[in-house]
Amino acid sequence: MSFISLIEPPADRVDPAYWFAFQKNNLLVQVVDGKTIVPYVMSMEEIGFKPVRTQYLGLLDGRHCYSAELPLNAPWPESASFADLRRLHGIMDADFLKAAVNGVQVVNWDQTFQFCGRCGTPTENKTDERAKICPACGLVNFPRLSPAIMAAVIKDNQILLANGRGFPDHFFSVLAGFAEPGETLEECLAREVKEEVGLEVKNIRYFGSQPWPFPHSLMIAFSAEYLSGEICVDGEEIRKADWFAADRLPFRPDSRISISGQLIDWFENEYQ
Repeated sequence: MSFISLIEPPADRVDPAYWFAFQKNNLLVQVVDGKTIVPYVMSMEEIGFKPVRTQYLGLLDGRHCYSAELPLNAPWPESASFADLRRLHGIMDADFLKAAVNGVQVVNWDQTFQFCGRCGTPTENKTDERAKICPACGLVNFPRLSPAIMAAVIKDNQILLANGRGFPDHFFSVLAGFAEPGETLEECLAREVKEEVGLEVKNIRYFGSQPWPFPHSLMIAFSAEYLSGEICVDGEEIRKADWFAADRLPFRPDSRISISGQLIDWFENEYQ
């Protein structure tokens, strides 16, 4: 099974389709033969929903897929329930989850760009690519992606982990931050580490990436080596930070859900 993103819907569909329907970040799911899936129907009206708007997503295992924005006051049907998308990692098949991540970002983009940000004219869907175009001034808006770095900083076989604003007191993760206009991802990493904990780093190496659709982030993870400085937290984004050996890691993100957890697992396996 695999998901293929497409933009042009079928002109004469006669078979049911998978529907990735959302109330905010909550996905409508069903459990069929022990598997968590989305409704496979001709339209959402079949199960009692009238979407605010719908979008074509592509093919999942050769079957058409759509996303749908549901009214916030839509009731829960007896045959399905809503689940927070973040809680479906490890529960829903990976390709279904990939399509769902695509779907929620398309829903948010479609909702946000109904009108031109330059002149206020109602926008139209472009036919040749996933984009909104203004028929009056020609402004084109693609689905928004906000790149953010994650940094596993290593010093003397220890990893730098931080307790950020909004975290539980005992929860630690790697440093992270959004890229600013005009900077590379490596420059972003060096700046964020310097701003948040006062350290300089070197030998920045790419680790991996993960779409994080809450609402439209792309997480790009790196490892880096400590160069100089003493930990001095900014007191705003970061409340406390420290170096941790592989055998005394604190409570941290789940690697099944977040690439930050995968970074810390990588450190634990490499340095234990």
